[in-house]
Amino acid sequence: MSQVYIGLVHYPVLNRKNEVIASAITSIDLHDLGRLACTYDLPTCYIITPLVDQQDLAKRLIKYWCEGTGKEHHPNRAEALELLKLVNTTEEAVEDIGSREGVNPEIWATSARKREKKAHLFTYREARIHLASSSNPVLLLFGTAWGLAPDLIEKCDRILTPILGKSNYNHLSVRCAAAIILDRLLGREDT
Repeated sequence: MSQVYIGLVHYPVLNRKNEVIASAITSIDLHDLGRLACTYDLPTCYIITPLVDQQDLAKRLIKYWCEGTGKEHHPNRAEALELLKLVNTTEEAVEDIGSREGVNPEIWATSARKREKKAHLFTYREARIHLASSSNPVLLLFGTAWGLAPDLIEKCDRILTPILGKSNYNHLSVRCAAAIILDRLLGREDT
């Protein structure tokens, strides 16, 4: 089975005007993505941002919950946040996975937008089968703000189909989308 890693991308992402930006790190995203990584037994959740001030903020938050008082009061939170790793770029995450696994990962994008190009699209069923039958690691990217920038998506090996609910509304928080996607890909089938 493929080893899955996740990346929370803060750059390059889009804003509401469809411009490429670097988004701000939020503490709730760090907590919840760490918890997801821990729940689904993932080795690492990469927090991807080149902004030094945002990395410093994340380091302070992680340090608080992984050492001293924060860890004493909430050891489960420390266990989850210890899985977070700050990197400047997606390429750094790929290099880190390559050094751990001995091979670079496939890179999969997530997006709420429907895609015209069908060649690289993966349904969740196809993705789950692929993960079960492959030994190649996978880096699954989640975009903050209004999603991953098109240039980054174009570099990905696969794009997962959007999450579709009953209505046409389709703007989930990255935390909600990540939880749904990871459960579809890695959740127990007996539940």
